[in-house]
Amino acid sequence: PVGVAGPGQGTSQTEGMQRVSTTVVAVIGGSPAALDALGGAANVAVAATPPDLVGMEGAVWAWRRATATSRAYFVHDADPLGRVADTWVRRFDQEEPPGALEVAVTEALRRWRAGDVELPDYYLLVDPEPWPGTWRHWFLGVLAGAAPARVVVVPDARDLAGPLTRLATGPWWPGLDRLLAGIDQVVPDREGPTQVSPGRAGARAAEGLIARP
Repeated sequence: PVGVAGPGQGTSQTEGMQRVSTTVVAVIGGSPAALDALGGAANVAVAATPPDLVGMEGAVWAWRRATATSRAYFVHDADPLGRVADTWVRRFDQEEPPGALEVAVTEALRRWRAGDVELPDYYLLVDPEPWPGTWRHWFLGVLAGAAPARVVVVPDARDLAGPLTRLATGPWWPGLDRLLAGIDQVVPDREGPTQVSPGRAGARAAEGLIARP
Protein backbone atom coordinates (compact mmCIF):
# COMPACT_ATOMS: atom_id res chain seq x y z
CA PRO A 1 0.00 0.00 0.00
CA VAL A 2 1.02 3.58 -0.58
CA GLY A 3 3.02 5.03 2.29
CA VAL A 4 2.88 1.99 4.54
CA ALA A 5 6.65 2.01 4.89
CA GLY A 6 6.58 5.56 6.20
CA PRO A 7 5.18 9.01 5.50
CA GLY A 8 6.55 11.30 2.81
CA GLN A 9 5.54 14.03 0.46
CA GLY A 10 4.48 14.54 -3.15
CA THR A 11 2.58 12.57 -5.78
CA SER A 12 3.49 10.38 -8.73
CA GLN A 13 1.75 8.50 -11.54
CA THR A 14 1.62 4.70 -11.75
CA GLU A 15 -0.33 3.03 -14.57
CA GLY A 16 -2.59 6.04 -14.87
CA MET A 17 -3.27 6.27 -11.13
CA GLN A 18 -1.92 9.05 -8.96
CA ARG A 19 0.08 7.76 -6.00
CA VAL A 20 0.61 9.81 -2.88
CA SER A 21 2.98 9.20 -0.01
CA THR A 22 0.27 8.33 2.47
CA THR A 23 -2.11 5.39 2.70
CA VAL A 24 -5.53 6.77 1.75
CA VAL A 25 -8.48 4.99 3.35
CA ALA A 26 -12.17 5.67 2.64
CA VAL A 27 -14.58 4.61 5.37
CA ILE A 28 -18.00 3.58 4.08
CA GLY A 29 -20.84 3.32 6.57
CA GLY A 30 -20.76 3.96 10.28
CA SER A 31 -21.05 7.38 11.85
CA PRO A 32 -18.82 10.46 12.09
CA ALA A 33 -17.88 9.25 15.56
CA ALA A 34 -16.08 6.31 13.97
CA LEU A 35 -13.73 8.73 12.21
CA ASP A 36 -13.39 10.91 15.29
CA ALA A 37 -12.13 7.91 17.25
CA LEU A 38 -9.01 7.88 15.07
CA GLY A 39 -8.22 11.51 15.73
CA GLY A 40 -5.88 10.77 18.61
CA ALA A 41 -3.46 8.69 16.54
CA ALA A 42 -0.23 10.58 15.91
CA ASN A 43 0.27 9.31 12.36
CA VAL A 44 -3.35 9.26 11.18
CA ALA A 45 -4.92 12.30 9.52
CA VAL A 46 -8.72 12.24 9.65
CA ALA A 47 -10.95 14.32 7.38
CA ALA A 48 -14.73 14.28 7.69
CA THR A 49 -16.33 15.91 4.65
CA PRO A 50 -17.85 19.33 5.38
CA PRO A 51 -21.66 19.16 5.12
CA ASP A 52 -21.76 21.77 2.35
CA LEU A 53 -19.60 19.60 0.08
CA VAL A 54 -21.62 16.75 -1.36
CA GLY A 55 -20.85 14.04 -3.88
CA MET A 56 -17.90 14.64 -6.15
CA GLU A 57 -17.07 18.00 -4.58
CA GLY A 58 -16.47 16.28 -1.28
CA ALA A 59 -14.22 13.72 -2.98
CA VAL A 60 -12.21 16.49 -4.65
CA TRP A 61 -11.80 18.21 -1.29
CA ALA A 62 -10.65 14.97 0.37
CA TRP A 63 -8.13 14.20 -2.37
CA ARG A 64 -6.57 17.66 -2.05
CA ARG A 65 -6.18 17.07 1.65
CA ALA A 66 -4.64 13.65 1.01
CA THR A 67 -2.00 15.05 -1.34
CA ALA A 68 -0.97 17.60 1.28
CA THR A 69 -0.60 15.35 4.32
CA SER A 70 2.63 13.83 5.61
CA ARG A 71 0.90 11.40 7.97
CA ALA A 72 1.20 7.67 7.35
CA TYR A 73 -2.57 7.31 6.96
CA PHE A 74 -5.23 9.64 5.60
CA VAL A 75 -8.76 8.50 6.50
CA HIS A 76 -11.84 10.16 5.04
CA ASP A 77 -15.50 9.51 4.22
CA ALA A 78 -15.78 10.97 0.68
CA ASP A 79 -16.03 8.15 -1.85
CA PRO A 80 -14.97 9.38 -5.32
CA LEU A 81 -17.24 6.71 -6.81
CA GLY A 82 -20.15 7.60 -4.57
CA ARG A 83 -22.37 8.95 -7.36
CA VAL A 84 -21.46 6.10 -9.70
CA ALA A 85 -22.29 3.57 -6.99
CA ASP A 86 -25.58 5.27 -6.16
CA THR A 87 -26.76 5.42 -9.78
CA TRP A 88 -25.61 1.83 -10.43
CA VAL A 89 -27.58 0.58 -7.42
CA ARG A 90 -30.63 2.65 -8.29
CA ARG A 91 -30.46 1.51 -11.92
CA PHE A 92 -30.82 -2.12 -10.96
CA ASP A 93 -33.33 -1.32 -8.25
CA GLN A 94 -35.32 0.44 -11.00
CA GLU A 95 -35.22 3.80 -9.24
CA GLU A 96 -33.01 5.76 -11.64
CA PRO A 97 -33.94 7.25 -15.05
CA PRO A 98 -32.11 5.96 -18.14
CA GLY A 99 -28.80 7.67 -18.76
CA ALA A 100 -28.08 8.67 -15.15
CA LEU A 101 -25.37 6.05 -14.72
CA GLU A 102 -23.65 7.14 -17.93
CA VAL A 103 -23.65 10.75 -16.71
CA ALA A 104 -22.16 9.72 -13.35
CA VAL A 105 -19.44 7.62 -15.01
CA THR A 106 -18.56 10.42 -17.43
CA GLU A 107 -18.19 12.91 -14.59
CA ALA A 108 -16.07 10.52 -12.50
CA LEU A 109 -13.74 9.86 -15.42
CA ARG A 110 -13.49 13.56 -16.25
CA ARG A 111 -12.45 14.39 -12.69
CA TRP A 112 -10.06 11.44 -12.53
CA ARG A 113 -8.33 12.34 -15.80
CA ALA A 114 -7.99 15.93 -14.60
CA GLY A 115 -6.24 14.68 -11.43
CA ASP A 116 -9.01 16.00 -9.18
CA VAL A 117 -9.78 12.64 -7.55
CA GLU A 118 -8.29 9.20 -7.12
CA LEU A 119 -9.47 5.93 -5.69
CA PRO A 120 -8.42 5.32 -2.09
CA ASP A 121 -5.81 2.70 -1.34
CA TYR A 122 -8.47 0.90 0.68
CA TYR A 123 -12.18 0.94 1.32
CA LEU A 124 -13.16 0.04 4.88
CA LEU A 125 -16.77 -1.15 4.93
CA VAL A 126 -18.31 -0.74 8.36
CA ASP A 127 -20.71 -3.60 9.15
CA PRO A 128 -22.03 -4.18 5.61
CA GLU A 129 -24.09 -7.22 6.60
CA PRO A 130 -27.39 -5.24 6.98
CA TRP A 131 -26.89 -3.30 3.73
CA PRO A 132 -29.26 -3.98 0.83
CA GLY A 133 -27.93 -6.69 -1.45
CA THR A 134 -27.27 -4.39 -4.39
CA TRP A 135 -25.06 -2.13 -2.26
CA ARG A 136 -23.15 -5.11 -0.89
CA HIS A 137 -22.57 -6.36 -4.39
CA TRP A 138 -21.16 -3.01 -5.54
CA PHE A 139 -18.46 -3.04 -2.89
CA LEU A 140 -17.93 -6.77 -2.31
CA GLY A 141 -18.57 -7.83 -5.88
CA VAL A 142 -17.66 -5.06 -8.32
CA LEU A 143 -14.88 -3.30 -6.38
CA ALA A 144 -13.52 -6.30 -4.48
CA GLY A 145 -13.57 -8.27 -7.71
CA ALA A 146 -11.24 -5.70 -9.29
CA ALA A 147 -8.81 -5.51 -6.35
CA PRO A 148 -9.68 -7.96 -3.53
CA ALA A 149 -7.15 -6.71 -0.98
CA ARG A 150 -8.39 -3.13 -1.35
CA VAL A 151 -11.84 -3.74 0.12
CA VAL A 152 -11.89 -4.63 3.81
CA VAL A 153 -14.87 -5.44 6.01
CA VAL A 154 -14.84 -3.92 9.50
CA PRO A 155 -17.44 -5.57 11.75
CA ASP A 156 -17.17 -3.02 14.57
CA ALA A 157 -17.23 0.73 13.88
CA ARG A 158 -15.67 1.32 17.30
CA ASP A 159 -12.44 -0.32 16.16
CA LEU A 160 -11.15 1.23 12.94
CA ALA A 161 -7.62 1.49 14.28
CA GLY A 162 -7.18 -2.28 14.43
CA PRO A 163 -7.89 -2.92 10.73
CA LEU A 164 -5.55 -0.08 9.75
CA THR A 165 -2.63 -1.97 11.26
CA ARG A 166 -3.53 -5.15 9.36
CA LEU A 167 -4.11 -3.87 5.83
CA ALA A 168 -2.89 -6.47 3.35
CA THR A 169 -0.83 -5.73 0.28
CA GLY A 170 -2.20 -6.73 -3.09
CA PRO A 171 -2.59 -5.64 -6.72
CA TRP A 172 -3.45 -2.00 -7.25
CA TRP A 173 -6.74 -0.90 -8.78
CA PRO A 174 -6.96 -0.98 -12.55
CA GLY A 175 -7.22 2.43 -14.19
CA LEU A 176 -10.60 3.97 -13.48
CA ASP A 177 -11.45 3.90 -17.19
CA ARG A 178 -10.88 0.13 -17.17
CA LEU A 179 -12.69 -0.36 -13.87
CA LEU A 180 -15.82 1.41 -15.10
CA ALA A 181 -15.78 0.11 -18.68
CA GLY A 182 -19.09 -1.69 -19.30
CA ILE A 183 -20.28 -1.10 -15.74
CA ASP A 184 -23.82 -0.68 -17.04
CA GLN A 185 -23.67 -4.32 -18.15
CA VAL A 186 -22.59 -5.65 -14.75
CA VAL A 187 -25.68 -7.18 -13.16
CA PRO A 188 -25.73 -7.48 -9.36
CA ASP A 189 -26.22 -10.77 -7.61
CA ARG A 190 -29.45 -10.21 -5.76
CA GLU A 191 -28.31 -12.36 -2.88
CA GLY A 192 -25.08 -10.39 -2.68
CA PRO A 193 -21.88 -11.53 -1.02
CA THR A 194 -22.10 -11.04 2.71
CA GLN A 195 -18.51 -11.13 3.83
CA VAL A 196 -14.98 -11.08 2.51
CA SER A 197 -11.58 -11.76 3.99
CA PRO A 198 -9.39 -10.12 1.35
CA GLY A 199 -5.75 -10.77 0.83
CA ARG A 200 -5.10 -12.99 3.83
CA ALA A 201 -2.60 -15.07 1.89
CA GLY A 202 0.49 -12.97 1.57
CA ALA A 203 -0.79 -10.29 3.93
CA ARG A 204 1.91 -8.04 5.29
CA ALA A 205 0.99 -6.70 8.70
CA ALA A 206 1.80 -3.13 9.60
CA GLU A 207 1.65 -3.55 13.36
CA GLY A 208 2.84 -0.56 15.37
CA LEU A 209 2.33 2.02 12.62
CA ILE A 210 -0.58 3.66 14.41
CA ALA A 211 1.26 5.52 17.12
CA ARG A 212 -0.39 7.32 19.98
CA PRO A 213 1.14 10.61 21.08
